[in-house]
Amino acid sequence: MDMKASTQSSLWQRIRQAQVETLAVMGMAKNTGKTVALNHVLAQAQAAQVPVGVTSIGRDGEDRDQVFLFPKPPVLIWPGSLVATARDTLPRAKLKFKLLGGTGIDSPMGEIVIVKALEYGEMEIAGASRSSDQQRIIHRLKQAGCELVVLDGALGRSHHASPAIADGVILATGAALGGGIGDVLRKTGDRLAILGLPPVPAETGARVQDVFARGGVGLWDGQGRLLYRAEIASLNAASVLLAYAERDVGTLAVSGAVGRLLWKAISQLAALRSAASQGLQIVVADGTKLFVDALEVQALTRAGGRLYGYRSIRILGLTLNPFSPMGGSFEGREFLHHAREAFSGYDVSDVVLESGAAQELEQQQLNTGDLHHVATAT
Repeated sequence: MDMKASTQSSLWQRIRQAQVETLAVMGMAKNTGKTVALNHVLAQAQAAQVPVGVTSIGRDGEDRDQVFLFPKPPVLIWPGSLVATARDTLPRAKLKFKLLGGTGIDSPMGEIVIVKALEYGEMEIAGASRSSDQQRIIHRLKQAGCELVVLDGALGRSHHASPAIADGVILATGAALGGGIGDVLRKTGDRLAILGLPPVPAETGARVQDVFARGGVGLWDGQGRLLYRAEIASLNAASVLLAYAERDVGTLAVSGAVGRLLWKAISQLAALRSAASQGLQIVVADGTKLFVDALEVQALTRAGGRLYGYRSIRILGLTLNPFSPMGGSFEGREFLHHAREAFSGYDVSDVVLESGAAQELEQQQLNTGDLHHVATAT
């Protein structure tokens, strides 16, 4: 790998313009290019001399995918970077490092410790799984001088992308989702629709603020009068909501995860409210708390429900992987073209394809001795 990147990618420029301090990299599924996107960000940060801290929600950087056993790219760490990882991963690190200290946070692979990379190389990273622990680790990394903390996601877990933890998100998608290009773009669009819930209107946001400050569930009638407020777990909220089925419920707020049982109760309230020619406002913390699919969200909207996020998730970029180890790969440029058309409001990139094009142009200019164009055309 070239140790001195000569250009800033459009994705990196977007990250820097957004002035984020904590960036989550998450994949739509296994083998959609999340680790490649992560490595791209780390390489760009190194070239820009931005001090970086890295940690993971779960485990990443192992030689093979732990689900399908396909070979996978390693996480590539640069000299000077700080890494928060479980102690048991350190013997497998393929670089020299300095142990800076422990965090007091336990994991199935030992205490989460912070190390400083002394050279370029590969690392397996296993971080904390709880949001509260991740926030503590992020704070420690920032205290140690990290200007940007990058969170590496895990299959089926998206809470690290919550705006309560991350300032911005990169979503990796690709052919491994299955189907043709149109199918992959549709699935990606569905996920973006859930992650990108519209922000709650100011008046409603002020009404439900206490729910998200202290946790639990709240119900208000159509005139904004409080019907119910308790700091209960969302797992226990379905029966509470249904007990108010005959009442004039105009707004409900849930701070925790919304699974299918709770979603069914919410949908029933929305249907009853619609039958009375009125709409139900539903406020959740953010799109990472919704464990339903886009079709169910669309059905709720058709029933008159209005779904909002108390906090907004900032999607800073989509990265594409046209290759699938299970077959059904795409032609890279065609995939990129269609994705940019489908998601014109997002920064869409194939970091491998674009990096290769930049390197090819640079080599051509070097061969002709035209160094000026190397600096300005790439």
